[in-house]
Amino acid sequence: MSRYTIALAGNPNVGKSTVFNALTGLKQHTGNWTGKTVERCEGSFKYMQNEFTVTDLPGAYSLSAFSEEETITRDCLLNNNYDCVVLVLDSGALRRNLRFAVQVLSMYERAVICLNLCDEARRSGISVDDKLLSAMLGAPVVKCSAVKKQGLRELKAACMDVCTGNITCQKTALIREYDPISDDNTVADKIFTTCVSQSGINKVRRRTEKLDKLLTSKATGIPIMLLLCAALFWLTAVGANYPSEWLSSLFEAIKTYLSRFCGFIKLPHFISGILIDGVYTTLSWVVSVMLPPMAIFFPLFSLIEDAGYLPRIAFNLDRFFAKSGAHGKQSLCMMMGIGCNACGVTGCRIIETKRERLIAVLTNNFMPCNGRLPILIAILMMYFAGVSSGIIASVKVTLLLVFIIVMCVLLTLLASKLLSMTIVKGAPSGFVLELPPYRKPQIIKTVCRSFLDRTLFVLGRAAIVATPAGAVIWLCANVYIGNTSVLEHCTDFLDPFGKFIGLDGVIVMAFILGFPANETVIPIIMMSYMASGTMCDYSGYEQLYALFTANGWTVTTAVCMIIMTVLHFPCSTTCLTIKKETGSIKHTVLAMAIPTISGIIICAVVSHIIAVFI
Repeated sequence: MSRYTIALAGNPNVGKSTVFNALTGLKQHTGNWTGKTVERCEGSFKYMQNEFTVTDLPGAYSLSAFSEEETITRDCLLNNNYDCVVLVLDSGALRRNLRFAVQVLSMYERAVICLNLCDEARRSGISVDDKLLSAMLGAPVVKCSAVKKQGLRELKAACMDVCTGNITCQKTALIREYDPISDDNTVADKIFTTCVSQSGINKVRRRTEKLDKLLTSKATGIPIMLLLCAALFWLTAVGANYPSEWLSSLFEAIKTYLSRFCGFIKLPHFISGILIDGVYTTLSWVVSVMLPPMAIFFPLFSLIEDAGYLPRIAFNLDRFFAKSGAHGKQSLCMMMGIGCNACGVTGCRIIETKRERLIAVLTNNFMPCNGRLPILIAILMMYFAGVSSGIIASVKVTLLLVFIIVMCVLLTLLASKLLSMTIVKGAPSGFVLELPPYRKPQIIKTVCRSFLDRTLFVLGRAAIVATPAGAVIWLCANVYIGNTSVLEHCTDFLDPFGKFIGLDGVIVMAFILGFPANETVIPIIMMSYMASGTMCDYSGYEQLYALFTANGWTVTTAVCMIIMTVLHFPCSTTCLTIKKETGSIKHTVLAMAIPTISGIIICAVVSHIIAVFI
């Protein structure tokens, strides 16, 4: 059996990852490029008793390397002697794709051209002469639709022919004509006009143009975006309630049996307290509170992403970020932060310049993640929806959530502007914003992939950091100095500061102890108020409202709690991600300080303003 190496290269949004997944199936693994934070994917497949190792290179528009991803792609093509490079091109956007293809072919002769998404191109009235294209590029051309598994056998056969030398690629006169110094489109345009024909504006293109006029218009783009955001939050808030209750009841029942088992084996109370009342209760809260909204939000977000709407959001917000001295793509990272700030920080890799990427990283935590959304929903439900349930209450909560998100966006823009004028000075860079065609999402595949790749991944990461946190929280509540627990000593010490910003010492301490996982903030507050030494569940918002009100909560407290929930330091998982992405402890501390100081100032101002009128 012979072994060969293949690299997949191409522009972003050409279906390269789909081709990779279709070729390799489950025989793949991920990691980071050496010395880089950008993820690398490798896999393998067998064909005609030969084994092929496939490396999925980061998407790149040019080998001039304007971003970290493009640098990696360029260096890999220059320094690795691949047996074959598969250039994945979008059949419906060849004019743009061909420029990158010509660049690669000018330096790499062993290549196969994969014309992906040929079915979409055909529906759009675009016809590509693959034989003529092959002759002009000097490499075999294969038409395929990776989503539908069409043309994959032909693609594997072409790769084997190039790897084994059965097909010899040559630099044609046109490729030799390309000048990498001037790096212009003389060559790519000539190939496109010769090989591609369009039969006029068809139904698909007309529908795309109509949708773009509606979704990217200055008059309707932002309102539609807010309505979609409201629908997303409403479905998440309403849909997560029942599974959260079911999971909470299930874990509570399991906890009862675990307590009985510990009593049966006569496990010391100190040990059982740490394991059950500390670690297990924390984990059960993280899972029951965090899993349902993520299991709803992430798949819905992925469906919107796969449909091609996110680039339209970036288009709508681009001018606002440009005025703030930031990059238009920051809007995409910001949206990802609503699901998980750690994912949002990782998503900042798509921003080309280091300065603007750093601004996006430092401000991503201004968007409330899935760990903070349940806290916001609980406070809004208790103090602004009348502790009621039903459609009216859910609509109230949804509208208030959208208002909070809008405020978060404005704060993100303001913070970005201040950073661009002070710590991270510089002028915003221009970029080409690609508006990919609208695509019908593969619902089942997208939901499954989102649940496995995002929901379970983020949940597992949160559970890892929440496990030791549960033990620490229990110890703070059950280790006494004199007649007062360590937790009470801390809350009493923090109480004057908490009152100054409209909160109290218990709430401030809960945020500090909730650093590993935001989901534990409300249980810690309940445990402190009830002086039970055990994190508690609650049967409903009425019981929680009664508990909070009895301990001095007012509307002012609720407002400041909302502000502080949105504006405080990132969770430990996000902080670790920031450290990994920036490679700087200083920037990690800065990312923690910016929202926290902002939250303290705003809480103090708001609480004192309210006190004047009440």
